[in-house]
Amino acid sequence: MLSDLKTESEKLLTKISELEKLLKIEDLTKKHNLLEQKTFLPDFWTDKENAQKIMQEIKGLKSIISTFQNIKSKTNEINDLIILALQENDTLNEKELSEEIKSLQSQIEKLELTTLLGGEHDSSNAILSINAGAGGTDAQDWAEILLRMYSRWAEKKDFEVEVVDISYGEQAGIKSAVLFIRGPYAYGYLKSENGIHRLVRMSPFNADGKRHTSFAAVEVIPETGEELSVEIKQEDLKIETFRASGPGGQNVNKTSSAVRITHLPTGIIAQSQNSPSQHRNREIAMKLLTARLKDRLEQEQKSKIEELKGEQKQIAWGSQIRSYVFAPYQLVKDHRTQVETGNVQNVIDGNIDIFIEGFLKNVNK
Repeated sequence: MLSDLKTESEKLLTKISELEKLLKIEDLTKKHNLLEQKTFLPDFWTDKENAQKIMQEIKGLKSIISTFQNIKSKTNEINDLIILALQENDTLNEKELSEEIKSLQSQIEKLELTTLLGGEHDSSNAILSINAGAGGTDAQDWAEILLRMYSRWAEKKDFEVEVVDISYGEQAGIKSAVLFIRGPYAYGYLKSENGIHRLVRMSPFNADGKRHTSFAAVEVIPETGEELSVEIKQEDLKIETFRASGPGGQNVNKTSSAVRITHLPTGIIAQSQNSPSQHRNREIAMKLLTARLKDRLEQEQKSKIEELKGEQKQIAWGSQIRSYVFAPYQLVKDHRTQVETGNVQNVIDGNIDIFIEGFLKNVNK
């Protein structure tokens, strides 16, 4: 009934008013305009890396502001149409108006998630690493499936994906991969993926027809900016160059363009081999090493605080966060939030938002 639709549209208008305050749309608009003014300065592109960061921030702010304004405008429009229909007792477009309201409710719920991303680094870009675990060739194949899943997810969000390092398996799949995923709140969303991902399926690499369980570890850390400086002494670094390898262990480049950097005091390793330029690979490996060192320092600091509070630190590696079952039934289940779906193919095609949303709502209870 039109009267029910009027009630629903009024609820949406109230929600939008609350959301405008929560998102601080006025402040975001001012920040967007100030950053945009910077781009017109004659020396803006002198520091190319900083300029790109500003452009990325402008893109993120514009996305939130325009999404909100579009929803607000559409809701006002629908509300006016419902009022007009009530005045004229016109029920002809009732079904269409009902569908529009449902669509707006869904859009508002998605935008509300942004209010849950208030962590220190949530607005940062993400560095996502995948490492094949127990399970041999199956585990390496599983790691490659996850690589595809996260790449698809990022593409759907219109995020930039850069694979900076990849180590291929001997028969199939990958042993490891490192991706830079750049976009508004990339780290805030993807931090939910930190942990062990378990696969259960009939192995395509085994003729015995038995179910096989494989594991892969996913690590997500924020891409550090200049404000997150870490002191790294040159004498603490071991820098090696090698030839980039492709599937089956074959060398891709004739020159030693790949770079591996080891931080000797901590044993943390970062490498890059995807660029044909050794200079670019060294730059990427150094950026990755800095981010990992910063993350290590922050985790150690958190650990000390937890010890002082008498809290027990959770060991992430020992606990699988999500299971993907292909056989004997189909189910993807997040063990932290109990969110689940039977559409496994849809999930590995990059549609993981239900798990991200479930995680964010759970940690912000």
